[in-house]
Amino acid sequence: MKIGPLNHVGVAVPDIEEAMETYRTLYGATDITVPFDMPTQGVKVCFVNLPNSQIELIEPLDEQSPIWGFIQKNPKGGQHHVCFEVADIHEAVDAMKAGGATVLGEPRIGAHGTPIIFVHPKDSNGVLIELMETPKDAH
Repeated sequence: MKIGPLNHVGVAVPDIEEAMETYRTLYGATDITVPFDMPTQGVKVCFVNLPNSQIELIEPLDEQSPIWGFIQKNPKGGQHHVCFEVADIHEAVDAMKAGGATVLGEPRIGAHGTPIIFVHPKDSNGVLIELMETPKDAH
């Protein structure tokens, strides 16, 4: 297994609308998707589309959200994860486990509509890594 392109950087935020406005006014971002809820993940998500990647803005839906604790520790928000594409998510899971990494949960469908997993930060120099199967219509 080999990681592919950087797909996005996930940024946890307490208020997605406020964060979208920051990217519009401060950084001149003009291509931002409409936020949508992902109840199975416990988050509201949108993407700031960049020429070479995306920034995923993530707001917790409620106190049961997996990023609720992150926002409690970082009230203004912050970088949450880095996402790389992989050709096959199941091959990636096997490779991560064979390499001794802790895979958090089972593969599930992410915000791009493709299977994802997360690798514990302790296995990646303190960075939470998301691995996402490359969408079939991409690249």
